[in-house]
Amino acid sequence: MLKPNTLALTALLALLTALGPLSTDLYLPSLPSIASSFQSSTAAAQTTLSAFLFGFALGQIFHGPLSDRLGRKPVLLTGMGLFILASFACAYAPTMDLLIAGRFVQALGASGPIVLGRAIVRDLYEGARAGRELSRMGSVMGIVPALAPILGGVIETHYGWRFAFTAMLVFGVVLGTVVIFGLPETLRSKTSEPLSLRSILTDYFQLLKNPRYRFYVSLSALSYGGLFAFISGSSFVLQNHYGLDALRFGVSFGLVVLGYISGTLLAARLVVKIGIDRTIGYGTMALASGGSLMLGAFLFGPVSPFVILLPMMLYTLGVGLVMPQSMAGAMSPFPERAGAASSMLGLMQMIFAAFGGLLLGHLLDSGAWPLPVMIATLGLAAFCRYRFTQI
Repeated sequence: MLKPNTLALTALLALLTALGPLSTDLYLPSLPSIASSFQSSTAAAQTTLSAFLFGFALGQIFHGPLSDRLGRKPVLLTGMGLFILASFACAYAPTMDLLIAGRFVQALGASGPIVLGRAIVRDLYEGARAGRELSRMGSVMGIVPALAPILGGVIETHYGWRFAFTAMLVFGVVLGTVVIFGLPETLRSKTSEPLSLRSILTDYFQLLKNPRYRFYVSLSALSYGGLFAFISGSSFVLQNHYGLDALRFGVSFGLVVLGYISGTLLAARLVVKIGIDRTIGYGTMALASGGSLMLGAFLFGPVSPFVILLPMMLYTLGVGLVMPQSMAGAMSPFPERAGAASSMLGLMQMIFAAFGGLLLGHLLDSGAWPLPVMIATLGLAAFCRYRFTQI
């Protein structure tokens, strides 16, 4: 079994939390092809992303509270099994509606690993140490979304979009096998309260009563909202508006993810020196600056994909600084409810991003402008939330 404070355990937890990003980023270069394959609109293809986010949000309602009562490992393995079965269904979906349904179920399963990965960190570590671990996980996890669009571009070019879901299935099987034989049970004391919808809602109500919890959750949601706007809209903007092919889009997306990896590496060093809150403050400055630069460059700069890509690298650096520390700050006061705290954080984050993605999908038919407008708005909102909120 893997032990705490080892790179092997950090890497495994990072890959568990990367299951969700992999499930979106690997098939991003194929979104235009999926729309063409089913003779559907841009908005319909983008709905496969939003359906995933809604399923991801719904699944997180239950995974955390269940794991507080039953243990982390059995709930984790159940979620991974569901992910594997749904990936198979997506690979062979005969219609767009069934693909959307398969993505929803796939997300129900994928939501378990990311919730429980964070909860396991809270089981093992506290405070700034938890923030540092989440940042280290983010650095490792960032490799997956950096490489996934490139691999997705190769898959789309040579094998077609269905093979992307086959690759997700294989990844799920391999990761599940490692969990069975390598991951110990980390829950020290199970919650004695019986599981019911009322008890789950009571847990969530107690969390939301805490102003610090609301503060950190809102920052995580705003920063991720801008990142998901890029995830859901960039394939259409960069391929249809700026003329990149699937492979060049994958490489461009990977470059943007380097900004996120840089942010998590920087955060891992900063948080032990200046603390969680000041690290988040620097991150919100990067979010606001990146979003504002993107909007300005889009409106007044040259017609080039770099007017999107370079500012987005700054924005994702901010995401790497803000998100892991916001997660650690939100869960720190609730060691006895780490699963529920992780679930609620993910639920709010994903619902916010899903509605933003739906709005963006409908607006993108009118041009590329909604992408920089939304990212700039969310970056500035995160900065204002941090700057003008007393906690």
